[in-house]
Amino acid sequence: MSSSHSAETDPREEIVTHLAALRAFARGLTGNVSSADDLVQETVLKAWGKFDQFRAGTNLRAWLFTIMRNTFLSARRKSVREVADPEGSFTAQLASKPDHDGRLAMQELNSAMRELPLEQREALLLVGALGFSIEEAAETCGCAPGTIKSRANRGRAALAKRLGLDKDEEVLPTDKTVTGVLSSAPVAF
Repeated sequence: MSSSHSAETDPREEIVTHLAALRAFARGLTGNVSSADDLVQETVLKAWGKFDQFRAGTNLRAWLFTIMRNTFLSARRKSVREVADPEGSFTAQLASKPDHDGRLAMQELNSAMRELPLEQREALLLVGALGFSIEEAAETCGCAPGTIKSRANRGRAALAKRLGLDKDEEVLPTDKTVTGVLSSAPVAF
């Protein structure tokens, strides 16, 4: 999954190739399909309006994810009067059932993910679910690669505990995202 673009191609055309990953990250951050779609739209609008600040030859994917992360964090700080959905009942009404018969229901995983600190959730989504390299995730979150590695490993351990998985229990590979997030292998550089 290379994020570099050729000199002949306008990098704006590459944005569309990152929409699915942006939406997945937004869904993980917000826990709400509608809010995730709004966050993706806001991210793309901000990126489009500030494309003069994008440096050709740099990582467009990391730049987009950084805009999304900053947009989400800014909105989170401003959302004092937002209605909470800690039980996930509203989100459950909007979510569709997963297409697999695996041991872990997607709703159970989403609920466990929402209980994690934001920093661990971000690391798991970027490295585990979206396949970012440690360096890309670190660039996106504005921290050191070792910090991302630590957050992802702590997040995986916390998820396994919340989901009642034994330390050596293997996750059934029924869903690529679930397997990526819960893989027992520590994040490596």
